[in-house]
Amino acid sequence: MSSDEDDELAQLRAQRQARTGMPSLEATDMEVMVGPAVPSADSDAEDGDAWDGRGPGEPDEEADPYRLPITSEVALEGQGKLVASLDIDHSGSRVVAGSRDYSVKLFDFNGMKSDLRSFRSVEPFEGHPVHAVSWSPSGDAFLAVTGSAKIKVYDRDCSLRGESLQGDMYIRDQRNTKGHVSPCTYGQWHPTDRYTALTSSEDGSVRVWDTWNVAQKTVIKPTLKKPGRVAVTVARYNSDGHIIAAGLANGTIQLWDVKGKFGSSAAVGQVLPPKPQMLGKQDWRYVSGGGQYVHGAHAADCDITSLAFLRDSHTMLSRGADATLKEWDLRKFKAPVHVWEGLPADNATTQVALSPDERLILTGTSAGRDGQGGALLFFDRQSRQLVRRIGMPASVVAVQWHPKLNQIMLGVGDKKAGNVRILYDTTWSTRGVLQCTGRKPRPKDAFDFQAPLVIHTPHALPLFREDKPGGKRKREKDRMDPIKSRAPERGSAADLGVGTGGKIGVTGGTLLTQYILKNQGMLRNPAEEDIRASILRHAGKEDQFNQFTKAYEKTQPERIFAKEEEVEGSDKED
Repeated sequence: MSSDEDDELAQLRAQRQARTGMPSLEATDMEVMVGPAVPSADSDAEDGDAWDGRGPGEPDEEADPYRLPITSEVALEGQGKLVASLDIDHSGSRVVAGSRDYSVKLFDFNGMKSDLRSFRSVEPFEGHPVHAVSWSPSGDAFLAVTGSAKIKVYDRDCSLRGESLQGDMYIRDQRNTKGHVSPCTYGQWHPTDRYTALTSSEDGSVRVWDTWNVAQKTVIKPTLKKPGRVAVTVARYNSDGHIIAAGLANGTIQLWDVKGKFGSSAAVGQVLPPKPQMLGKQDWRYVSGGGQYVHGAHAADCDITSLAFLRDSHTMLSRGADATLKEWDLRKFKAPVHVWEGLPADNATTQVALSPDERLILTGTSAGRDGQGGALLFFDRQSRQLVRRIGMPASVVAVQWHPKLNQIMLGVGDKKAGNVRILYDTTWSTRGVLQCTGRKPRPKDAFDFQAPLVIHTPHALPLFREDKPGGKRKREKDRMDPIKSRAPERGSAADLGVGTGGKIGVTGGTLLTQYILKNQGMLRNPAEEDIRASILRHAGKEDQFNQFTKAYEKTQPERIFAKEEEVEGSDKED
């Protein structure tokens, strides 16, 4: 580089330093940062003529100052209905998605090709939609929460690890039950403890589980204004797992401090929990009443669909079915800091999420009845303004922004179809779906050959097949006839004679026993046999039996027959 170019570059760096108040970056530091850019001290300054320090070919930050990875989109097909929940493991290699078609599908970016098909699919409970799925912090297992009162834990390859017990529905006191007694609504794995998870249910309780033994550890009962049972629609941990928040169906939000009452011990992660046979009959704890609660946080007749904590642990977001999104300060947990309205959420699990730098708030909206589709909305947490809206063909329910991949995963769908949509950018995103979009499946060749798969059923073999008289049209006509189609079939011997339908000679004499009987004269065809000769064959054989009965003739008593009694005077009168 010449001296003139060095002087020009130094002058531009000085201009950037004067504009932003930041020291100039060296060439080695001018790399593209993954995720949204950190806002500068004077990000609102308008200086379009000054150079902002970008190298040639770098994206224009003025066009998109948040660096949203939304330039490209792919869809992971396979779900028959709305995808209500999804989660990505910590490494960003596998996605688990739960759908309203009762199935849970597993996608692996490392082995998936451009057809974007799942490699595992399982139905946790038949006839129960999936409400929540959650990976463990180590990524070796995931939790599946459905409309059933039980939960299931699967390993990384979708093999069942364990299933929880269901509580006794006739026990009124929740502290005496071993599990949920009503359908579950939500669940989450502990963010740092690989052996702990929590679930919420319509029975009005939040339960903490030992995921190694799939046994109950703690029963949490929210505080209510009056005695009764109110469904808990969602329950979440904060970023370090020291706070539990729960949203109720009556619009109440309650918080519990986990550290002092029922927190994990110092041995978590070092020693496995005890085995089931070492557990007592009822060794779980019972906690009642939240440390903080707000009645009427959302509309009383609408569910609270999602909760999310910021990393500062004193800011929380809540999403409600009353078409609102609210931000709360837990230090002044009386009224929301800000409320966003006009956000329809017809699904009970519509989620709210944060960008990796927590500068943006993400949430989805439901599709309208007028044919208008759903959307993904981005709100700036500082200015409280809507900065981007991305339309979708159907309702957007599940939302997650993975910090390592810098890719946004969406659960989209309706009653007829659903899929997982991934938004990414070829410049700012890394790995993830970028690994498999370029892997095209092998095209079929004209010289490819595959042996046809032939499945033989017993009655499809020629041995059992009965070709009835009449053509194909006659058989189809008889099949459509309501009377003939219900009539029992005639015996095979009446149609084809002897040797079919399980009668003598069905194998044509190929069996050894039939071959011997036929050669010895003991196997005959009844149609060829003379019936008169068969009867006369037994004639004249009485003498053969008399030689055995002559000895009894001398000892037999004399036969005395009854005589008819004569009626006196009957002949005379006649």
